[in-house]
Amino acid sequence: MQPTLVILAAGMASRYGSMKQVEAFGPSGETIMDYSIYDAIRAGFGKVVFIIREEFAEAFKEKFEPKLKGKIATDYVYQSLESFVGNRVIPAERKKPWGTGHAVLCCKGKVNEPFAVINADDFYGKDAFEKAYQFLTQDVNEKTYCIVGYELAKTLSENGSVSRGVCKVDAAGNLVEINERTKIYRNDGGKICYEDESSINELPDGSIVSMNYICFHPNVINLCEDLFNKFLDRNIRDPKAEFFIPFVTNHFIQSGLGVVKVVPTSAQWFGVTYKEDAPGVKASIHGLVEKGEYPEALWV
Repeated sequence: MQPTLVILAAGMASRYGSMKQVEAFGPSGETIMDYSIYDAIRAGFGKVVFIIREEFAEAFKEKFEPKLKGKIATDYVYQSLESFVGNRVIPAERKKPWGTGHAVLCCKGKVNEPFAVINADDFYGKDAFEKAYQFLTQDVNEKTYCIVGYELAKTLSENGSVSRGVCKVDAAGNLVEINERTKIYRNDGGKICYEDESSINELPDGSIVSMNYICFHPNVINLCEDLFNKFLDRNIRDPKAEFFIPFVTNHFIQSGLGVVKVVPTSAQWFGVTYKEDAPGVKASIHGLVEKGEYPEALWV
């Protein structure tokens, strides 16, 4: 069975200020997602599932269905505040969806095969999709997941701080834990730092980070449901609490349910966190096209 690519595209793009998921970055109007889907198709993926807000569905389908028809199967999952909340009362001040772990849970009933999860607004590179496909067709099982790992120094923005899942990896190449760091930047002295509530801490340039490119057996969806219910019991009154994928992978490891391999990629990552990042991303994509790594128009 061919693996599925699940694309997280339900975020509100609050820092970016517009719907960056459908902004044109390529020379023929391609979005960043177009390049991910193109790389997934040539790696061997059989289906792409878009996780979106329902109010975006019409715009999404108009943009992607015509060019993907006949090239890869497509499906849609709608992430809403009410999904899988049950009879709990959601506070009025809660506006954003519940996070990436909740997005994966919303795939219940739609995704029943091994799958990879990626962000809509990150450019991951051809090698990452090849590594993911190999893992999902040869190595994944109920007790073995993986993340595609990137070097931290290659994932920063020059225009502000970023959030990253910093990985601790053992000698066997297995993930020990992911620590979500929500304010990472390079300081005036050239050191990479992150801030938490009490201090400023340094991180090595070569730290391996998860860019939310994670490969799962479909049994993870039931695990997400169990953990999301416990999360809501603790956090439903907190309007900013989010149920991140790293919470799920950390539990999977620390509860002895299995291992998460860390598969390093040689691919260069880049993405759009802030509007000011967009020109650099466009220039990088045009450079890859000029080198012949991608055609001038992906879907001709």
